[in-house]
Amino acid sequence: MTLTSILALYGIVVLVTILAQVLAAARKLDLSQLAGNRESLPSLTGMAGRLDRAQMNSVVAMALFAPPVLILAQQPEAPGAALTAAWLFLLARIAYVVVYALGIAYLRTAIWLVGFAMIFWLYLLAL
Repeated sequence: MTLTSILALYGIVVLVTILAQVLAAARKLDLSQLAGNRESLPSLTGMAGRLDRAQMNSVVAMALFAPPVLILAQQPEAPGAALTAAWLFLLARIAYVVVYALGIAYLRTAIWLVGFAMIFWLYLLAL
C-alpha cells in the first residue's frame, strides 16, 4: 500500500462519516429542515451532534494530513516511517469517529492525540 492509497482510504472514511452524520441527523430532523437552507436548523444533540462534530473534525484532519502525504509521495523513496505514520493516522481516525459517536470522552481525546501526532510526524519527515 502506498501513502496516496492511505490518503484515498481516509477520504473514504470521511465520506462514510459524512453519510453517517446525515443519516443520524435525518432521524432527528424532518426532510424540510434537511433539504432547506439550514439557516434555522436546531442544534443536533446525542449521537447526531457527536457525528456532526466528528465529521467536521475529520475534514480538518484531511486538510492537515494530505499535504505531507502528497509531499512525501513525490520523493523518489519515502521513508518507511511515513507509511507507518500514515497507517497509524488512518487507524486512529477510524477509532476516533467510532469512539466520538459513542460518546467516550477521554478515550476520544487520547485517540485524537495519536492522529495529531502522526500528522506532525509526517510533516517532520517531509522536511
